[in-house]
Amino acid sequence: MSSLPSRATVYEVGLRDGLQNEARLVPTSEKLALVHALLGTGLRRLEATSFVSPKWIPQLGDADELARELPPSSGVDFGALVPNVRGLKRALRYPQITTVAVFLSASETHNRHNVNRSIAESLKGFAEVIPAARAAGRDVRAYVSTVWGCPFEGQVDPKKALDIAVELHRLGATQISLGDTIGIGNPGQIARLCELFLERLPAGALALHLHDTRGTALANALMGLMAGITTFDASVGGMGGCPYAPGASGNLATEDLVYMLHGLDIETGIDLSKLVDAGLVARRVAGRDLPGRYLTAAVAERRVARAKAEANRGA
Repeated sequence: MSSLPSRATVYEVGLRDGLQNEARLVPTSEKLALVHALLGTGLRRLEATSFVSPKWIPQLGDADELARELPPSSGVDFGALVPNVRGLKRALRYPQITTVAVFLSASETHNRHNVNRSIAESLKGFAEVIPAARAAGRDVRAYVSTVWGCPFEGQVDPKKALDIAVELHRLGATQISLGDTIGIGNPGQIARLCELFLERLPAGALALHLHDTRGTALANALMGLMAGITTFDASVGGMGGCPYAPGASGNLATEDLVYMLHGLDIETGIDLSKLVDAGLVARRVAGRDLPGRYLTAAVAERRVARAKAEANRGA
């Protein structure tokens, strides 16, 4: 454990990756309430929305309205997905959006299902988007999905995923987030893949985007930490999944990740109690219970504490 970092960064994706999978169409006002609740926790990197066509993701059809209402971003990094130059131009209208994100898959079949393009076509488009975003003073995040496995092709060649990541970094992406889209990765695979990627890319240029479909997300995050990775994507309450990956429900819950990091004496700048408060807002926004384990336990503990307090007052 002596090799673990002293600090880690949590990149909150619930507002985008979480909400895009919710059946209920969430009003912009409720999304903004969740934004403010998350900012109150100390989180400083939040992916707010996606500038894609509402035809493809109706839940994020209010991207312009939401971005317009985001609070001034001094000290806060708000991100947004952009699928192409048109999406980038929309994102650049809003100074609050300081990071734009592009996305593709390491699996050819998944990429065609997700964005209706080949991997080569996606990279060709990003050769225009990424430099333009950097020239406009924005950081660029690049998501590489299905790195550990594809719902259509099965196992994905890690060297192919690495070549894609290296090309994205060459084009100017400041961080590449490696996605276990269907939650199939296990700790041994995570360790081997991190070792492979770190042979050609610096640790600061990498992040892990883990799903908890098979209950391995926290163990996988720990292996990433031991390898030197210090940025992890997570979703408040564990909201999210992937609409194009059957069975891929359950992003790594932000509360679960922060609880583990704090237990390892790794600083995050996040107040865990306030993160639970934000999780309760997320539950109201989603209109349902959320799968995050720490949130579930904390809510039960608060219920018991309230009942004891009421009993003591009545005694």
